[in-house]
Amino acid sequence: MEPFKTFTALAALMNRVNVDTDTIIPKQFLVGVDREGMGRNAFYDWRYLDGDQYKPNPEFELNLPRYEGARILVTGDNFGCGSSREHAPWSLTDYGFKTIISTSFADIFYNNSLKNGLLPAVVSPRELKNLMAAVQDNVGLEITVNLEERKLTTSTGLEINFQIEDHARQSLVRGLDDVGITMQFEDKITEFEARSKEKFPWLG
Repeated sequence: MEPFKTFTALAALMNRVNVDTDTIIPKQFLVGVDREGMGRNAFYDWRYLDGDQYKPNPEFELNLPRYEGARILVTGDNFGCGSSREHAPWSLTDYGFKTIISTSFADIFYNNSLKNGLLPAVVSPRELKNLMAAVQDNVGLEITVNLEERKLTTSTGLEINFQIEDHARQSLVRGLDDVGITMQFEDKITEFEARSKEKFPWLG
């Protein structure tokens, strides 16, 4: 996992609440574990026209030309609810998103996102309303995400603080998932295994 550094990117607006994981990545795309290419199927049922596979739905907000190349998604309450599929953050990161901004996230989606380098930034309802208005009213609006300071700054000058636990923040900043955190103790693990083999040689 790459370290999460301060970055600036185009923001897209999805003013919807209770966007569930089956909407983010429908069940028919859960057959594999290869993350590459999964972004093509993100929001499949909304993104493409019925009965015409992969023909963009012009009414879906993320298909609007103004949001092409967006890496930050501003969305409504309770994002990522529903099933626990880890494919949801996989599809979002492969789509290109690096940060999702909302007032709340489903717990499992929130934790899966952090483990996959996707920042779920939590803001207050008032701040989300202001941020949504800024994205809506300003074509090409960019947001700078400063994870160290827990701060979002728009290209129009709006500054918003977001919430994230210290442990999660440090893990993202350092680019460490659960395996990476464990491997920080590789020397001690190796030492423990060596002692165990001497003490219990029959265990192999």
